[in-house]
Amino acid sequence: MQQETTNATTAALLRRTLRRHAAGVTIITVPGPAGFTATSFSSVSLEPALISFCVAAASSVAHAVRRADRFAVHLLGADNSGLADRFARGGVDRFVGTARRHEPDGLPILAAAPAWLSARVVARHPAGDHVLVIGEVDAGGVREEAPALMRHDGRYVTASQPPPLTAG
Repeated sequence: MQQETTNATTAALLRRTLRRHAAGVTIITVPGPAGFTATSFSSVSLEPALISFCVAAASSVAHAVRRADRFAVHLLGADNSGLADRFARGGVDRFVGTARRHEPDGLPILAAAPAWLSARVVARHPAGDHVLVIGEVDAGGVREEAPALMRHDGRYVTASQPPPLTAG
């Protein structure tokens, strides 16, 4: 195994290595509306119920994310790769043709996502070329049980559950 340690290769090494890490695909939305596809979603704490995501500080949605008091994380299913692509594309209105409802504060909740959580922002931290956002969960729902959409090795894959274990 080749080891690379120089600063000049650190970013390339991180990109190449993290392609080997399968990550759930989500769409983050904020009032405006604004939204983007992310694999940086994470659970932080159960008590209190905290979740987080990161957004590139120079992205087209970073300003809206910095202004937002709330956000929603939409956990995508196997049939949502087109939706993920739409929200990953720059220079387009990502919400055109996207079925959704809006919370009273304007937070969009996407109808096609099998599951979602909304949260009130409790912290924002600069993190290199990104902004880390932490929120306390205030609502959520599961619309359907569906295999998760994941990103691995630069492409979409779906998670499948192994058959249940049987006694005996």
